[in-house]
Amino acid sequence: MDELLELLENNARISLEDLAKVTGRSQKEVASRIKKYEKKGIILKYKTLINKNKLREEKDKVLALIEVKITPQKDLGFDYIAERIYKFEEVKTCYLVSGTFDLLLVVEGKDIQTVANFVAEKLAPLNSVRGTTTHFLLKKYKEDGVIFEKTKGKRRLSIAY
Repeated sequence: MDELLELLENNARISLEDLAKVTGRSQKEVASRIKKYEKKGIILKYKTLINKNKLREEKDKVLALIEVKITPQKDLGFDYIAERIYKFEEVKTCYLVSGTFDLLLVVEGKDIQTVANFVAEKLAPLNSVRGTTTHFLLKKYKEDGVIFEKTKGKRRLSIAY
């Protein structure tokens, strides 16, 4: 991957001046290349990674990983049903994967019941959906290469019988 893209992927707030220094290009050239990447759809979004565990109002939200087994429709393949599924507002991420299931979804809801209702009322009734397995996220340790909280010598107490 292009060095410029790697730098931006690692830190979207890096200045044009710093990008120019690291890549050995002018600020004008760097800005032009970024604009081209945005126009071509290579750069889709600039993102801030937030530790929502530390935000009181966000603690009630629930994230679930949902594995979905589907039957692709003739002449439409997996893309058609994936598009129908990822358009639901609850679906934050949708991947086509290999293995026992075909799609892996990241779904967000205000509570477990909201996610359960999504599966029961929206996802499972779709004609192409043959089965689902839902896993609720209990704790995030690392995301996008960032460790959320390093353990500082915290250890569980030994239990002796």
